[in-house]
Amino acid sequence: MENEQNLILYGRPGTGKTHLAIALGIEACKRDYKVLYYKTSRLVNLLSQAKEERSENKFWRKLNTADLLILDEWGYIPFERVGTQLLFEAISDCYEKRSVIITTNLPFDEWNTIFYDQKLTAAILDRLIHHGLLLMHDGQSYRLQNSRMQ
Repeated sequence: MENEQNLILYGRPGTGKTHLAIALGIEACKRDYKVLYYKTSRLVNLLSQAKEERSENKFWRKLNTADLLILDEWGYIPFERVGTQLLFEAISDCYEKRSVIITTNLPFDEWNTIFYDQKLTAAILDRLIHHGLLLMHDGQSYRLQNSRMQ
């Protein structure tokens, strides 16, 4: 986090992406870093609601105090144009100021299927990967391996 690097945890569902993101967030807290965690769709909904209520400055102030933003389940739910723009603003606001961790099972070339705007998708991806690392999660789903339905 001293270098404001990003981390993208990519892989199939059930391979430990969220667990690792949370563990990294907890470790950051133990080292006195300020961490914000959101399911990505929840963040977009909160930002959209705040924009409608003209209270989004509260979120931006909160984000400015964070050292790390964790966005879980990136790409599970498509966003409307306003949601995409707000998410772009959040990522842009983090760029070279704080670290971002994203968990996703969506390959980069499919990100435009959730954002519906190729230019914004390219801009988001560009900011995330510039100072970013990609960690691939491979293997079978933990939940499937331990399911009682087998």
